[in-house]
Amino acid sequence: MTNETTPAPNFIRNQVCDEIEGGQVTKIVTRFPPEPNGFLHIGHAKSICLNFGLAEQLGGECHLRFDDTNPAKEEQAYIDAIKEDVSWLGFEWAGPVRFASDYFDQLYAWAQHLMREGKAYVDDLSPDEIREYRGTLTAPGKPSPYRERSVEENLDLLARMREGEFGESEKVVRAKIDMASPNINLRDPIIYRIRHASHHQTGDKWKIYPSYDFTHGQSDAIEGITHSICTLEFEDHRPLYEWFLNNLPVPAKPRQIEFARLNLDYTLTSKRKLKLLVDEQIVDGWDDPRMPTISGMRRRGYTPASIRKFCEMIGVTRADGGLVDIAMLTHAIRSDLEDNAPRAMCVLKPLKIVLTNVSEDHQEVYEVPGHPARDDMTMRKVPFSRELYIDQDDFMEDAPKKFFRLAPGKEVRLRNSYVIRCDEVIKDASGEISELHCSVDFDTLGKNPEGRKVKGVIHWVSAAHGVPIEVRLYDNLFTVEQPDRDKDVDFLEHLNPQSLIVCQAIGEPSLAEATPESRFQFERVGYFCADRHDTTPEHLVFNRTVGLKDSWAKIKQKG
Repeated sequence: MTNETTPAPNFIRNQVCDEIEGGQVTKIVTRFPPEPNGFLHIGHAKSICLNFGLAEQLGGECHLRFDDTNPAKEEQAYIDAIKEDVSWLGFEWAGPVRFASDYFDQLYAWAQHLMREGKAYVDDLSPDEIREYRGTLTAPGKPSPYRERSVEENLDLLARMREGEFGESEKVVRAKIDMASPNINLRDPIIYRIRHASHHQTGDKWKIYPSYDFTHGQSDAIEGITHSICTLEFEDHRPLYEWFLNNLPVPAKPRQIEFARLNLDYTLTSKRKLKLLVDEQIVDGWDDPRMPTISGMRRRGYTPASIRKFCEMIGVTRADGGLVDIAMLTHAIRSDLEDNAPRAMCVLKPLKIVLTNVSEDHQEVYEVPGHPARDDMTMRKVPFSRELYIDQDDFMEDAPKKFFRLAPGKEVRLRNSYVIRCDEVIKDASGEISELHCSVDFDTLGKNPEGRKVKGVIHWVSAAHGVPIEVRLYDNLFTVEQPDRDKDVDFLEHLNPQSLIVCQAIGEPSLAEATPESRFQFERVGYFCADRHDTTPEHLVFNRTVGLKDSWAKIKQKG
């Protein structure tokens, strides 16, 4: 599947186009290199759209490579989910799925090369001592007492580390660069750590694992990546990325370009914090529809096209643009579903109506368009009978003047049907309204009543034909724009207690045919998606994707 959205200009695309036109690059090769230590989130979607999109638009290719250098935190389940997310978004990676672990033998050989060149050494300092020796942003570091070990001793210790002779914190391998560099990343960075952990790809072959900084650029070079596109937090790592490429016999020299990461309000994208939400069972797994993960958004009802459109709307810049309004994201999905989601009626809070001038055996069936602007969508059958359900919010016993829905003695039109009048309110022993008795004006089907104006139109479902539906009303998981902004306050204190409300609703009969991930506009209510895991023919479960109001569209009009 290809990306059908029109590519918007951005500084990276412009630079790459200039390089292609100038002959510096013949074919662009990008990569998307996630760590398999969690599910992908909306920030990753921006990177996916950028890396795969550039390659697609400019006749190049994009690799999917897992940065699997920390086996203690990685799982096959994460690998499978990431592959599924990329495919679902509509992108295809070039060649096989790649792993940094595919290159462990070559990386080890390059570590030996650095040692032979006097540019790497085995260090016995503890993690705390390494931190102390590294210095600060204002003070230079000082060299480790093990920095001048001989080539032979370093190579011997490296081999013994590989064989598992030492404990996990006993030794590390460090590049020998400059302990006085103003860039702390160049102060003899660690390139290998001892890890007595089984790896999901290599098993128990290795007892040492390379660092991200040592792995990433060299993996790019091995694969012939032309442009290593990453977020701004790696800008300070670029000199180190280039140092390794310049000091190793690599087959290619990729170019690193940074762009501003996505920061979305009311949302967290820290994998550590998202994992905490999962581990503490605050949410129902990584694909909980309240999570900003791609799989969570998919389960909630977002479409691949809407996520790609959102990534296009926010653009690609080098400057940190601050928080992105989540209304932009909901605008993208609402616009997509407005055009493509079939319509149906569903009553979330049922209130029974008895039409007293309709016989008990009376039944009509209306042929109603699946979508008001789409002739290609199947017509749906909506039965009408003596007993109906309307939404409790569409009735008020003491209604104000501008309440144009149902009230005692007032009229309202049933969507696609007749005008009805509320004649009597029936209450139970506790004084709660149990049902309404109404009458039908049979001369109002498809036309206005004679001599009077009826402004209100409400949705409804036949009591005899409606299907029971579990509706899950999702909202933002947090109540503040930046849940983790205040370092002195636990971000969990900002959890929204109303982020999930479950309703036992009644839907029109056409919804009985809904399959997992089918999407609908419930008229006058919002856009909903049949849950991809829990929906069965016997148990319909719908997740609210987004409401009908579009605050972002209003903001754009004001601007």
